[in-house]
Amino acid sequence: MQHFAALYDTIDASTATGSKVAALVAYFREAPPADAAWAVAFLVGRRPKRLVKAPDLRAWAASAAEVPEWLFEESYAQAGDLAETIALLVPEGGGGASDRGLAWWVESLLLPLAQLEPSQQRAALLAAWATLGGTSRFVFTKLLTGAFRVGVSDGLVVRALAQVSGVPADTIAHRLMGQWEPTATWYAQLVSTETTDSDWSRPYPFYLAYPLDAALATLGPVSDWQVEWKWDGIRCQLVRRHGRTLLWSRGEELLAGRFPEVEASAEWLPDGTVLDGELLAWRDGRPLPFTELQRRINRKTVGKKLLADVPCHLLVYDCLEAAGVDVRGDSLASRRACAEALVAALPSGATIGLSPVIEAPSWDAVTAARADARTQASEGLMLKRRTSAYGAGRKVGDWWKWKVNALTVDAVLVYAQAGHGRRAGLYTDYTFAIWDGDTLVPFAKAYSGLTDAEIRQVDRFVRANTMEKFGPVRTVKPELVFELAFEGIQRSARHKSGLAVRFPRIARWREDKPAREADTIETVRALLDG
Repeated sequence: MQHFAALYDTIDASTATGSKVAALVAYFREAPPADAAWAVAFLVGRRPKRLVKAPDLRAWAASAAEVPEWLFEESYAQAGDLAETIALLVPEGGGGASDRGLAWWVESLLLPLAQLEPSQQRAALLAAWATLGGTSRFVFTKLLTGAFRVGVSDGLVVRALAQVSGVPADTIAHRLMGQWEPTATWYAQLVSTETTDSDWSRPYPFYLAYPLDAALATLGPVSDWQVEWKWDGIRCQLVRRHGRTLLWSRGEELLAGRFPEVEASAEWLPDGTVLDGELLAWRDGRPLPFTELQRRINRKTVGKKLLADVPCHLLVYDCLEAAGVDVRGDSLASRRACAEALVAALPSGATIGLSPVIEAPSWDAVTAARADARTQASEGLMLKRRTSAYGAGRKVGDWWKWKVNALTVDAVLVYAQAGHGRRAGLYTDYTFAIWDGDTLVPFAKAYSGLTDAEIRQVDRFVRANTMEKFGPVRTVKPELVFELAFEGIQRSARHKSGLAVRFPRIARWREDKPAREADTIETVRALLDG
């Protein structure tokens, strides 16, 4: 655990990519395979779920620190991070197991907590906190709460493992996709120079686009580019191998059984096929709102009624594997032709189709198509160079996303709550309302968009103008108006306003506008109808 904690400290203290990679390389060269396996899992975001109830954790930590719970809670509010609060308040002991490796702490203590009674959990945690010190205790508690994060991307982890093993980075990235258990045996396979992998169920790393931040004319002739709609669904890969179908989300989650109508259509695809596309709730030849798709996402099994209410469809963008051959290195034009042939061979009524290519003879026509995106239930456009290979991760140059301009509403700040982490001790989490007659109705929450100076200004306003307190939430005088931007809007019975928005954020502080001039629910409904 000490070695992994030291790695955490080095990465956390550095902003230089080269330094982070060097620290990772040094760690993986020295770490036993079992420790290295767990380190890879945690560094790429495969954290265990919270193993102990948060109220119990706070109560036990307060008791161990010999402080009243109210004082622990105040300290937590100031620190903004539970693991940091525990590491600072709970006294260190002098146990003899602090030199145990990461795998021992995870497999012998951390994971078994889920099977223990609360009293047994408490005893185990008090012993661990007394044994571990400094960053080791902080990291252990971060893993315990399921909130472990460190400033290193998956790509840097892949680069480091490639340097340590001599295996190509693309191969390492591919091996990290799909389902795997962090064991010493698995780690040996991960860094093995034998590149004939046997895990047939594994998808490929996803290729991602950058937001377009330049004038269209700088991209060269429009004929060099394939223009598509940018759909608002679940990006996924359909893997058809060994007579089985697997749907993988971009978050590397296996969506088995959740979209049976798509899996049924995939049985008509030949073995050795991998398609990249978008899962959408779909009816009458067009997408349904994302909120409808959400009804399907978290269901492990889907009943007949839900299948009928929210039918789903896979729109294919790309072909990554054909007849068992990896074709990602071929041009987009070639891969598109392959995808078209595969989808065309499916029977009538299949729930797998092609995402259409937009015929645009000029950049003016591309701009016009983007202006029409919302009528197509699309978020905007994708621009892909016809000669481009299918890469891994996000790379600049060949794939761009050009989203439509956000919708905006002027709303009034009505509730505020202190943030966490870097924003601990400042009121940074806001709830905004719009007018329904003479009443302000909560409409959306937003946490980003203000400068540090503006955050401090709002924080001072909240402290000076709090009317009521509900735990950590403060009701404030309805005086400040902010312009909120968001990607989409739908009706929702779960919200007081009857409306729900997608990805709300603060666009600007409307210091020029009094609260009475904020938008009304009728105005926002007009946006929805439009």
